[in-house]
Amino acid sequence: MKKYQIVELSTEHNHAGSKAVQDVCDVAKNLGYKAKVIRTATSIDSLWGKIRRQTLFFIDWLKIYFSITPNSLVLIQTPYHHKQLIRNLVLSKLKRDKKVKFISLVHDVEELRKSLYNDYYKNEFNFMLSIADSIIVHNDKMKGFFTKKGISENKLVSLKIFDYLMDKEATSKNVIFERAISIAGNLDINKSAYIAQLGKLGIVVHLYGPNFSHSLEQYEDIQYHGSFPASEIPNQLNSGFGLVWDGNSVDTCSGDFGEYLQYNNPHKLSLYLASGIPVVIWDKAAEADFVREHNLGICVSSLNELKDKLSTISEDEYKNMLLNVQEISQLLQKGHYTRLSLKKAESLLSMN
Repeated sequence: MKKYQIVELSTEHNHAGSKAVQDVCDVAKNLGYKAKVIRTATSIDSLWGKIRRQTLFFIDWLKIYFSITPNSLVLIQTPYHHKQLIRNLVLSKLKRDKKVKFISLVHDVEELRKSLYNDYYKNEFNFMLSIADSIIVHNDKMKGFFTKKGISENKLVSLKIFDYLMDKEATSKNVIFERAISIAGNLDINKSAYIAQLGKLGIVVHLYGPNFSHSLEQYEDIQYHGSFPASEIPNQLNSGFGLVWDGNSVDTCSGDFGEYLQYNNPHKLSLYLASGIPVVIWDKAAEADFVREHNLGICVSSLNELKDKLSTISEDEYKNMLLNVQEISQLLQKGHYTRLSLKKAESLLSMN
């Protein structure tokens, strides 16, 4: 059986979007999934920009239909975030006329994230369910959401955690024991209001990323280190714990983004673990189970607990966590979980 993957590629930036999407592409390629590319001509939202985009979409989807051989296996990464001429028509015809089987690896479920959910994403999700023969979801909590939608368990595979591929040159580093937390990512306090409250926790907080609010400079415990590319961030994270949190408050993960942690695999978790540092995570997050199972850090219901919890952790306990993190880090850097889930999805298809 021939294997293909449909990859969206920005001709402006010459990559496949987020690191999570690109990493899946790279792992799938190593498993023999030949890339079929959908090009995005431009992100400019003018009439001419839209015409250019849709023209390329039409051409590329047509090429894909004629180039994919009958009875093949095709990997798609969903959801698609933009309307594309004839996309659904081509995917439907591949399934109906060429008896193609689809594996869908789900990056986000907008119905669960809520903030972006609209008719477009509702239709996009339902169409994906109608064509996918096997669906790779984030974890068992997200799997439960899909089974409630009527999707058979024997079509679902849990990824467990997103991988975080790193260059072969990446070497182990000396991580320092520190009763502090680090946050790497978008620091916009309008999107993640809890960040504005971190100065009141009574612990050192290291911040890395864009959109730092200068209002945080009033707190001695807040240390801003600048913004770095995704490839360089792992070299900056070398002490304490990485924080996996979101939403409006330090009391709990509230709001659309915060509550979404009950279902999703935050890529930030993968970043911290691949970088070699343990984590602090909300105890109701879906991935808290993964952290507990492998002893990769601390689970808390509120960040207000953190000062006391950190004070009880000894350097020996921290070193034990580091050993566990190093094991998982090596797996993430090699694409272990993506590879495993793709192989499991393939085996489920061969049995059905």
